[in-house]
Amino acid sequence: MTHVHRVCRAATALTAVLLVTGPAWGLQRDGNEPRESGDRKPSLSLRVTPPLGFTPLRVRMTAELRGGADDYADLYCPTIEWDWGDGTASQNAEDCAPYEAGKSQVRRRIAGEHVYRDAGAFRAFLRLKQKTRLISASSVVIQVRANVGAE
Repeated sequence: MTHVHRVCRAATALTAVLLVTGPAWGLQRDGNEPRESGDRKPSLSLRVTPPLGFTPLRVRMTAELRGGADDYADLYCPTIEWDWGDGTASQNAEDCAPYEAGKSQVRRRIAGEHVYRDAGAFRAFLRLKQKTRLISASSVVIQVRANVGAE
């Protein structure tokens, strides 16, 4: 394949990504997207610090709910499940007051810590649930390398 063909394929792939991702980089809205952040479901993003390190690696994961109403009923007082990707998991469920529209507040930031004792690449998941129903989820990859000086 010539260099020109590779450039054309890359440009085609980039165009496809821009078309799929929606109203960004000056693309026109079709008028059907919600205009206010309270009109749509919040999105969940997950960040890990540090994403790479040596055993034993202590990481801190921080999730943030962005957009949506502050009293979004489905995300009020969810069960928080961490699947650390190394065969361990943890769960947290709070005892909350009953949901009241316009009064109950969604928790926007969630944090958890974990120690990876073995080397490898691990995909950690955060899941927010109401009873057994999955409401939102996000994942992140952690790279853990063997500590050369450890015995």
